[in-house]
Amino acid sequence: MNEITMDLETYSDIDLQKCGVYKYAQSSNFEILLFSYSFDEKPVSCIDIACGEEIPEIVLNALVNPDIIKRAYNAMFERICLSEHLRRYYPDLFLSYRGNDDAIKNYLAPTSWRCDMVHAAYLGLPHKLADSGRILGLDEQKMTEGKELIRYFCVPCKPTKANGGRTRNLPEYDKEKWTTFKKYNIRDVEVEMNIHKRLKKYPVPDFVWEEYSLDQEINDRGIRIDTTLVKHAIAMDERSQAELTKSLKELTNLDNPNSVKQLKGWLSDQGFAVESLGKKQVSELIPTAPANLQRVLEIRKASAKSSVKKYTAMQKMMCADDRARGCFQFYGSHTGRYAARGFQLHNLYKTHMKNKELTLVKEIVKDGNYDLLSCLYDSVPEVLSELIRTALIPREGYKFIVADFSAIEARVLSWLAQEEWRMNVFARNGDIYCETASRMFHKPVVKNGINGELRAKGKQCELSCGYGGSVGALRNMGAIEAGMKEEELEPLVALWRRSNPKIVSLWHAIQDAAKLAITGKTTTTTHGITFECRSKMLFLHLQSGRMLSYVRPKIGINRFGSDGITYEGLDGTRHWSQLETFGGKLTENIIQALSRDILCFAMKNLSDMLICAHIHDEIVIECPMDISVESICDTMAKVPAWADGLVLRAEGFESPFYKKE
Repeated sequence: MNEITMDLETYSDIDLQKCGVYKYAQSSNFEILLFSYSFDEKPVSCIDIACGEEIPEIVLNALVNPDIIKRAYNAMFERICLSEHLRRYYPDLFLSYRGNDDAIKNYLAPTSWRCDMVHAAYLGLPHKLADSGRILGLDEQKMTEGKELIRYFCVPCKPTKANGGRTRNLPEYDKEKWTTFKKYNIRDVEVEMNIHKRLKKYPVPDFVWEEYSLDQEINDRGIRIDTTLVKHAIAMDERSQAELTKSLKELTNLDNPNSVKQLKGWLSDQGFAVESLGKKQVSELIPTAPANLQRVLEIRKASAKSSVKKYTAMQKMMCADDRARGCFQFYGSHTGRYAARGFQLHNLYKTHMKNKELTLVKEIVKDGNYDLLSCLYDSVPEVLSELIRTALIPREGYKFIVADFSAIEARVLSWLAQEEWRMNVFARNGDIYCETASRMFHKPVVKNGINGELRAKGKQCELSCGYGGSVGALRNMGAIEAGMKEEELEPLVALWRRSNPKIVSLWHAIQDAAKLAITGKTTTTTHGITFECRSKMLFLHLQSGRMLSYVRPKIGINRFGSDGITYEGLDGTRHWSQLETFGGKLTENIIQALSRDILCFAMKNLSDMLICAHIHDEIVIECPMDISVESICDTMAKVPAWADGLVLRAEGFESPFYKKE
């Protein structure tokens, strides 16, 4: 007996989508209904726990045996639910990890767990079980009745006269549905096993499973929420919204001034028709609006501050110990980068306040002093948005060390292309924006010094042009808003490319290698990356030992009328479709993938620390007061063996709450 594949059906009164699996399973009303499993791909058995069946001893022992692989699709769900079940009903059997001084003590160790959803994502397939099964063309598919059955048995129901006022549907209320539900649970395990059979000929490297285990550990630990700040911030926002709505009603005489349709109509009646009342559009409209309408638009902008809603999202995810867990999705994107879940740590409002002001204002909000806050600041929602990051705090007696890589993608791009002048800039810790502008315009550029005004153009090009971007990329990155003229954008692109010839050559080399691999169904190599096309897949074998996967690649006519590369994947709306790519885009995928691998290497080197979050290229560590920032940054700056010659630098700071320096 080497492994067990499983799937659970569960009930809880907590909203899984909004609150996450940790809080979902922590509810006193949580229970496992059905537990289907298979040892070593043998026929599937279903345990009807809801109807009194008990988990066999052989299964219980497998769950706590580190030598037996536990496999599931989205395995975090099964691991957390079973952790809670074992702690409640088999406390003598339950085993945790890392010791009682760590906040992960309530969960089974993830080291022997494998997630077939991660395996699917590693090969460029969708996260959803049904979608992966369909794309792989499996004979046995996930049963379509599942969603309706889950709604019936797994979530609270609305009390009605017809159902006798009950708030939950039990198996005895519809035995036919329950029988179908058991078949559905069994079928899911069968589909999982069939998917695994298809995927295992392209195995996930062991070191990636080690990264997965560390990711689960970070999710298990969670990050502490300042409950006092969150409580008062939510209350203040409600009061502020009520006052803003009242002011809008007085100014417009509308029944519901928060209605986009009503407000657009009112503005049109005032002779100021607008196409959109989105945040960006309203900000652009305010300076051009008549004086009597500017206040209306300013209130609209303040009342639409969606970032304040993150306090509510934090509160929903908070477990009994005030820690939000499950904030990260391993292999959240095609390149292997992480995605954020819940209140979206990867997308928090940017703080503009200085440290002293930030600390002072935070205390005002924690005291619940709305009158003082509204007296000091024109916009309460704006202030609350500024404080969102500070709602994340370390445990008592600890501090945060926040450290991030300096210009990680630019460094990796320079290293891969072997653009020596850029590598030399990074080696001496120079200003890449100044050096870029200097090479573009052939004159010295010093920040806040000689020709300092050119640095902004160098920065704009650095942020826009590294992956084959042209005029459109400059526009999208805000070049026009930054004061650049339309007619100078194309010459700027040309200047940047002339200054970075090896990066430009890299784009072409990668595109040519990919095309050759696809058309010849062969293997080719450039810049240390091997391109292999087989079994209707294009694999890019990276220096780190990982690979990027592209499903059903083809060469066809692209939207510009020339030969281009297409493959199947998830588009911007998360639908499976035919996508286009090219040398610059493939370069971006590669650089982001390698940058992600460097982050994972750093987190492994820091795994003895209490990592509680990571945001893009930044790591947040909850640590004792005697740990130094320098030691953390030095560890992060270590270069993996596969990236010899890469110049890394990390910078950081310590703080009693999370913030940006």
